[in-house]
Amino acid sequence: MDYDPSGLLFYESMVRVTFIIDGFNLYHSVRDAAHDLGGVSTKWLDIRSLCSSYIYLLGKTASLHEIHYFSALATHLEASDPDVTRRHRSFIRCLQATGVIAELNRFKRKSMRCPSCKHNFYRREEKETDVALAVKLLELFVTDSCDTVVLVTGDTDLAPAVRTAKQLFSNKKVIFAFPYKRKNQELVKLAPGSFEIKKEQYVKHQFPNPYVLLDGSIISKPTSW
Repeated sequence: MDYDPSGLLFYESMVRVTFIIDGFNLYHSVRDAAHDLGGVSTKWLDIRSLCSSYIYLLGKTASLHEIHYFSALATHLEASDPDVTRRHRSFIRCLQATGVIAELNRFKRKSMRCPSCKHNFYRREEKETDVALAVKLLELFVTDSCDTVVLVTGDTDLAPAVRTAKQLFSNKKVIFAFPYKRKNQELVKLAPGSFEIKKEQYVKHQFPNPYVLLDGSIISKPTSW
């Protein structure tokens, strides 16, 4: 509560809420939901609408401030799936049209050794996203850009950053919004008040098809989505 010197009254301060989205953690959750719901469409997800639907859980004065979406373009898959990055870029354009801030990282080739046959092989791993998520969390608090951060992920790699944020910014709050099938008890203990996104919510919060941008551009949902 804050003091209002003009009216000698107290009023509740607005709580600025920012969501940080682990794009691939959410994507795999959305795929699981589609499978468990019998193949319904879930990938054309309106993330702003989804996040807005949970604001009420954060208090009467909570207000959605920003949404940061972290992901990477799978350009290494274009040889077998030529449209893979085109689909992703179209989706990101829809997100950006709703005000979501998209931050893209990269995949890096990594040498692996098979424990069974002992042969070396290469695979691609998404790089820098966990670090980028952690840095964004601390940046938001250092610059006093929000009061509460909601991390949409079930990845325990973010636990050290959350612990540090809680130690340095006791007046700020961090909670997790666990994507479907991504709930983690270690993170629940670290951030009480966290919640789980139900699979039905993905179906409820879909972009219209087609999605029309403000400039009149039309983006159609990929047929496989």
